[in-house]
Amino acid sequence: MILSGERTGRHHGGNRKLDSHISSKNRPTMCQVRSVRDQGLNTKTLVIESPSHISEKTSPGQFLMIWIPGVDEVPMSISNVAKDEVWITVKKVGEATSAIHEVKDGTLGLRGPYGSGFSLRGHSALIVGGGIGNAPLLYLARKLVDSGSRVTMVIGGRSADGLILREDLEKLFMKNDRSKLILATDDGSEGRKGYASDIAAALMEKEKFDRVYTCGPEPMILKVASSAQSMHTQVEASLERYMRCGIGICGSCYIGKYLVCKDGPVFTGAKLDEIIEFLDSK
Repeated sequence: MILSGERTGRHHGGNRKLDSHISSKNRPTMCQVRSVRDQGLNTKTLVIESPSHISEKTSPGQFLMIWIPGVDEVPMSISNVAKDEVWITVKKVGEATSAIHEVKDGTLGLRGPYGSGFSLRGHSALIVGGGIGNAPLLYLARKLVDSGSRVTMVIGGRSADGLILREDLEKLFMKNDRSKLILATDDGSEGRKGYASDIAAALMEKEKFDRVYTCGPEPMILKVASSAQSMHTQVEASLERYMRCGIGICGSCYIGKYLVCKDGPVFTGAKLDEIIEFLDSK
């Protein structure tokens, strides 16, 4: 999911002299924006040229720090990776994301990838996304579908225009007749009427899944995780917290005893259980 890194103030820049021991992924690399596509609801997908240390080493669920010269640096989920390009899907919520939306044929600074990603295990997967949480799930779904796994994906939005990355997902799922994409809207304007989490819970009652993946609003994640755990199914969730540095230095993204940037953003197993317990206690 797009990680909460929006803040006021200006970044000091990515062209400062860096110590020679810093790895390439920690150096902002200025990259050309190749295209920008409107996703609706103040959301756009940017296709950006990608240096090899990003395109060759990124796993679904990881994120990049995006530097907008003269504005700020913010964390963004990776929504797709090709041979020499990376996609970010950005919802406009503040100064930095507004500036990203204005970039058409300019450049952005990229550093990363950072964080833990989703695992690619099992032969039958359920993916549940909501709103902008669909961003990291597109890349995950693509990897699973391309591997031949049977994938069921539920994406939800308040209305039809909230089904972020719908067209890209529909094209992807046409490639594999063993997989299916289910659309859900709160108001019933597209697909099934209801919450993605409720539809996912009903699917888990009827079908056997090796693993459940989820990203989106926190209440949705908690419900999906609870449903999966009640069915004794492994669940992986991508979580969101305010983030500044992306590398575990600033400490701004603590959730319980974990740092989302280093221990996440994808959590599973005992760590996810602890986080759910922490969130339930608040």
